[in-house]
Amino acid sequence: MVIHQYLATCPAGVGVYLAQELEQLGAASVVERPSGVTFEGALGLAYRVCLWSRLANRVILQFEGVKADTADGLYEAAMSIDWLQHLAPGRSLAVDFSGRSSDIRNEQFGARRVKDAIVDQCRQRGVERPSVDLREPDVRIHARLHRGQFSLGVDLSGESLHRRGYRLDGGLAPLKENIAAAALWAAEWPAMSEAGQALIDPMCGSSTLLLEGALMALDRAPGLSRARFGFDHWAGHDDAQWRAIRSEADERAQAGLSTAVEIRGYDGDIQAVRRSQNNIARLGLEKFVRIRCKDLASVTRPTHKDLWGGLVVANPPWGERMGNVSGLPLLYNALGDLMSREFEGWRGVVLTSDLALGKAVGLRAAKRRAFQNGRLDLHCLQFELTADNRFRDLETAGQKPLASSPQAPLSEEAEMVANRLRKNRRRLSPWLRREGISCYRVYDADIPEYAAAVDIYDGHPHIAEYAAPKSVPDDTANRRLEALVQAVCSVFEVPAGERVAVKRRERQKGTGQYQRLEQTGERLVVSEGAVKALVNLHDYLDTGLFLDHRPLRTWVSGEAKGRHFLNLFSYTGVATLHAASGGATTSTSVDASATYLDWFGANLALNGFSDRQHRAIRADVRSWLAEETRQYDLIMLDPPSFSNSKRYDDFDVQRDHYALLELSMARLTGEGSLYFSTNSRRFKLDARALETWQVSDVTQQSIPEDFRRNQRIHACWRIRHR
Repeated sequence: MVIHQYLATCPAGVGVYLAQELEQLGAASVVERPSGVTFEGALGLAYRVCLWSRLANRVILQFEGVKADTADGLYEAAMSIDWLQHLAPGRSLAVDFSGRSSDIRNEQFGARRVKDAIVDQCRQRGVERPSVDLREPDVRIHARLHRGQFSLGVDLSGESLHRRGYRLDGGLAPLKENIAAAALWAAEWPAMSEAGQALIDPMCGSSTLLLEGALMALDRAPGLSRARFGFDHWAGHDDAQWRAIRSEADERAQAGLSTAVEIRGYDGDIQAVRRSQNNIARLGLEKFVRIRCKDLASVTRPTHKDLWGGLVVANPPWGERMGNVSGLPLLYNALGDLMSREFEGWRGVVLTSDLALGKAVGLRAAKRRAFQNGRLDLHCLQFELTADNRFRDLETAGQKPLASSPQAPLSEEAEMVANRLRKNRRRLSPWLRREGISCYRVYDADIPEYAAAVDIYDGHPHIAEYAAPKSVPDDTANRRLEALVQAVCSVFEVPAGERVAVKRRERQKGTGQYQRLEQTGERLVVSEGAVKALVNLHDYLDTGLFLDHRPLRTWVSGEAKGRHFLNLFSYTGVATLHAASGGATTSTSVDASATYLDWFGANLALNGFSDRQHRAIRADVRSWLAEETRQYDLIMLDPPSFSNSKRYDDFDVQRDHYALLELSMARLTGEGSLYFSTNSRRFKLDARALETWQVSDVTQQSIPEDFRRNQRIHACWRIRHR
């Protein structure tokens, strides 16, 4: 039996696991090297590695290396090989050359010198010269020049072994199959699957991780799906031996079909789900790998049977794969929250090209490895999802809790306001507890001289002062505001020195509502029902959450299941979050502000919702509606009272609302509902609306308990087709 020298190439970082795999396949003299892993064995071993390796790129039958770094030296080295043992007459070839020297300035020249030597040898021996085929040659020659050492070999694999054949479309920036296999190998998935543990990917994309995991669990050779190998037309090929090895693999694959394994994947993008299902079908693994269209926020540990342990894996989007880069840390944090909350006792693996995003997961990584996926360095982070690996919320980490601390005595004015605040809080407390509400209005100019709205966001006060009449002196207005702030800090136990958000509300012109007041960048995560939202208490006039629309958002959530939702003048998209949480099939959110749409994208990521299923469009709403052709089952229309933006036509809700309703109702399905709301105090609904559609005034039902003092905070109608 002839023993050959081989080189198995692989992506950087994979070599240590490839060496383990080769030893399991029966290789001898296994050594990890910068170029890959070298090993020894008979020809049958090479066939086995080509068929079974989950980690290698190529398998090279190596000839003995020589010292050579000139063009003539390369030519002579190539001439010393008996090519008739490898290249049958009339066959085609290609030479893959890597390396440079002072004499070999480019790889194309090096490849040509090797090719010339092979052709000249054939001519000298009176054999038909081989042709050159760079795409699908019969025999591919591997040539490498490194530090004056020149090596040659025959590529037995042909096309890179990572291309299994089951994935025709991997989507944007796909994960290479052998990188996926390396991540699973490093996490000890083969042993876990043998022990009956599960494999789940909550962001599965084209399901590369799941399919590689299934092939491992089912003892199926990854090369069984390949139509061609590099040794097929190699002169030294032993077809009988190859057929025997292939037949054994077929038998093992058939036996593996009786294996019980739980493998599940989820993705919010229906197109990704379809790609996954096609890939699964090409392998015939529909029985073993199950995929559902679900946003990250909706994923839970399956309960159909006791999944006592397993591996949860994810290759989330990173900068090169996702346009909304600002929302990525929140997406990763939502993933960490899911893993910690739903999969305690399991093992987790997250792949990312950005270590900062890896930290955003909010869990302590037990192990970290780096692989090269194409031209990108990919970090493989492994987490032990134990009780002591506590999840850290990205947005609230480092925020100081509002705890009691000694307060300075209140002035008489401040004490008066504080008494009213305490009274309001006592009145609202039973309702707040019953409804699970943490963001609410506690004061709205109850005492006319102290004209402001006081809102509480998860314990954090936000004071919006109404501009004092011109008849009130500035020093008086300032004294009253100071007393109000003192009262709020006292009642809500804001520590001394803690910053309280204080703003003056005035009529805004044009894009004034979008302009920054400060540049703190401080964001707070708050909860409203089943969704989380980002609020900014300092930087903008508005916080990012209209508290008075809380009931309307609840209605949207309750009516959204299985429907297509349209959110017009969508602001930060909190209503869309409720629609998504309520089971909306798709949603579209339209707003003219890039600031608010970026904010919406971050909110989506925070909740784990797909930006493909829930799309955002920056546009003038009226212009967009005039061109849109899709129909929607549920629409929320909450326009500004007025706008005189330079970019778009002027808008006045009283003047323009009927035309806006016409455009919106044209997009509503026959059985659908549109909620129209406005905070314009003097607004009157056009009588034509009452004549044209079924209109129900739902204003009273839409005013929440904490806004009962201000019945004119907004008006709201439910509108349907007749």
